[in-house]
Amino acid sequence: MVKQEPETYSWDDFVRDGKTDWTGVRNYQARNNLREMKTGDQVLFYHSGKDKAVVGLAEVVVGPYPDPTANDSQWVAVDLKPVKAFSKPVPLPAIRYDKRLSGLPLIKQSQLSVMPLTGDEFEILVGMGRGRVRKK
Repeated sequence: MVKQEPETYSWDDFVRDGKTDWTGVRNYQARNNLREMKTGDQVLFYHSGKDKAVVGLAEVVVGPYPDPTANDSQWVAVDLKPVKAFSKPVPLPAIRYDKRLSGLPLIKQSQLSVMPLTGDEFEILVGMGRGRVRKK
């Protein structure tokens, strides 16, 4: 999952651009999560800020490479493309309410801008974004 304030770069901006480089990450844990991304991986796009919600699905089109906005080669970026907007954004309160998502980094480390999800967490959130609730 990647997080972005919609006032800075929204899902609509992302769709308009058709692709973006995910640069500027300067947190070590978030950087390590970027390093784990591979071409073809699916990524959830989360609006932070005022309207906290997962709003869409993206895909990694270029795996990790040196971040061109950094002066230090330890920082990496990936390129993402939008795949599909969620028909129903998944707001943070709904995520917190769902006990199946209690271990989600979004809840435990809310400031982390790039975070991994388990396969189950990913599928639950995608289902919620389609307006369905998947039961275990």
